[in-house]
Amino acid sequence: MQTRPGRPYPLGATLTERGVNFVLFSAHADAVTLCLFDDQQQPQAQLPLRPTPGGLWCIEVANLAEGQYYGYRVHGPTAPHLGHRFAPHKLLLDPYAKALSGPMLSPDSEPAPQLDNGHWMPKCRVTAPLATPDCRPRIPLSDTLILELHPKGFSINLPGLAPQHRGKLSALAQPQAIEYFHRLGITTLELLPIHPFASEPFLTQRSLSNYWGYNSLQFFAIHPDYLNGNDPAEFAEVVQRLHDAGLEVIMDVVFNHSAEGDEQGPTYSFRGLDNASYYRLDDRDPSRYLNFSGCGNSLNLSHPRVLQMVTDSLRYWVRDIGIDGFRFDLATALGREAPHFDAGAGLLDAIGQDPLLSQVKLIAEPWDLGPDGYQLGQFPPPWSEWNDQYRDTVRRFWRGDANQLPALANALHGSARWFDHHGRGPVASINFITSHDGYTLADLVSYEQRHNHANGEHNRDGHGHNFSRNHGTEGPTAASDIHALRQRQQKNLLATLLLSQGVPMLLAGDDLGNSQQGNNNAYCQDNAIGWLDWSPAPEQQHLGQFLRQLIALRRSQPLLRQCRYQHNHGDVRFHWYTEQGHKMQESHWHQPQRRHLMVQIQSTNDALLMMFNAGATPVTFQLPPPRYAQTWHCRVHTQADGLEDGHALSHNTVTLSEHSLAVLQASLKDQ
Repeated sequence: MQTRPGRPYPLGATLTERGVNFVLFSAHADAVTLCLFDDQQQPQAQLPLRPTPGGLWCIEVANLAEGQYYGYRVHGPTAPHLGHRFAPHKLLLDPYAKALSGPMLSPDSEPAPQLDNGHWMPKCRVTAPLATPDCRPRIPLSDTLILELHPKGFSINLPGLAPQHRGKLSALAQPQAIEYFHRLGITTLELLPIHPFASEPFLTQRSLSNYWGYNSLQFFAIHPDYLNGNDPAEFAEVVQRLHDAGLEVIMDVVFNHSAEGDEQGPTYSFRGLDNASYYRLDDRDPSRYLNFSGCGNSLNLSHPRVLQMVTDSLRYWVRDIGIDGFRFDLATALGREAPHFDAGAGLLDAIGQDPLLSQVKLIAEPWDLGPDGYQLGQFPPPWSEWNDQYRDTVRRFWRGDANQLPALANALHGSARWFDHHGRGPVASINFITSHDGYTLADLVSYEQRHNHANGEHNRDGHGHNFSRNHGTEGPTAASDIHALRQRQQKNLLATLLLSQGVPMLLAGDDLGNSQQGNNNAYCQDNAIGWLDWSPAPEQQHLGQFLRQLIALRRSQPLLRQCRYQHNHGDVRFHWYTEQGHKMQESHWHQPQRRHLMVQIQSTNDALLMMFNAGATPVTFQLPPPRYAQTWHCRVHTQADGLEDGHALSHNTVTLSEHSLAVLQASLKDQ
């Protein structure tokens, strides 16, 4: 084969006029070999790369084209005590590869560390550059409503879907899916990881797999099982069709660790390329990894080339694929600087100053498993953050826990306690009740104990404190009164979410009453436990209708979508009342057994009045006089009778039944 020295930029495999230019980073390697494979992925050639300053190795190979398969073997010292774990008998993935030949076929794990993996390791594939038009909807955060979903679990049983789309990313752009998204009223999809990922050996030994995908192999390609071919253009087309439908796409990305695990783990890419550069190692013993992720290793984002890899990845997904934003798993790990969290860490600064990345949605999961790992509220603008304090507060209030009113008020107001600083607003808070990690909404009101036996970990995995309640019996029941209460509580939780300032996030399937049979950690359940059940019971159909009603109210009402905190000195004001219609005093806030609250949000020409009763007995609320009309009108309620949506109230009191809420509206338009 004809070769040239090649150019050291850009990294990865790039088509040129003559062939393909290959560039790889390894600061400590002695030699790097490019391994080429034919269309049947049989060995074709092995070519040495040229070292250049800065640890970049490159070569240009003439007469190669799109579709060429390749991998690398990297030579260097095997000296774990110095942080080096080179293994030239391992075929390695290119961190910048845009496509792979297929999924990981077999775990490359001990006790066979010297086994050559070339026959089963996926091969990287050279791809053509994409020319994706920029048609992102650019929905403001204040108008955003996120639906978190698993690409396979969402679509595997979606009614009416053609077989070739089931379990694939292509399903998201099919008419059945888009119609569902529009009918529900969401604006933004948040996809669980779609980067290539591997199942941990301990799972494959149990005949299970890593279903959620938080075990990435690299960060530029798409998990092959989610595509009908191995061309990233397929997903770019899906994103474009969703954009045409007015919908955004956010990717969940895992830059805190890789699938290579701890010191005994497999070698897929980074460990064999340059372990000492790509990973955070223990200064006292470089044979060991710093493990802020709980998954065995932590990527070394303090290294400029690793930081570059991450930002290059993010730019690729935005520029070439059209992605609208990212949710960063265990994001505290991304801001650690030797070793503590720093809001001015290199990666956060790099993203903040980037003219492309700083303009997309950036969502942090603001914790990791390292020291001082909980950093809610500490990310810089323009980041938003998953707000688990909001989740727990709303769950505890509707469960009936004592002393929840101050926390509930803070949650309804946009969690100012956590985010009202450095110019941040309520949209910094991603509010959620349920997510992939934990109970579904139906299970939250049906189980008090986790039921994770199917995971094979003796029911010890998953959250132990879920702030859930089964309302009389654990799991399924034929009791109509328990069914009714569970339905009302699901409505209460959803209504509180949609009535709160901040950015709401729903879990796909909650509107359908989807259950995971009490499993609150279904990360390895690629089966009916983890897949959505699209055949809801009749009472769950009413829940879906109620949710759509709530979403329509939120979209029509600017009072619920404020960008700035309102502390009674702006155009929008919050007033907090007792059930007697009196302004809440300090003593009222700290009455442990008070489980009801009334809040009025008003502007110059509109007002909403929200009443909450999480207690076990009815409460009669004395309504404050409406400022803009003769009467209040009921917009939403969760009790069985006594109120009708859209009707004007002919009296100045409302009796809320136990475990219920109501929303009233008065405006100039009523006059």
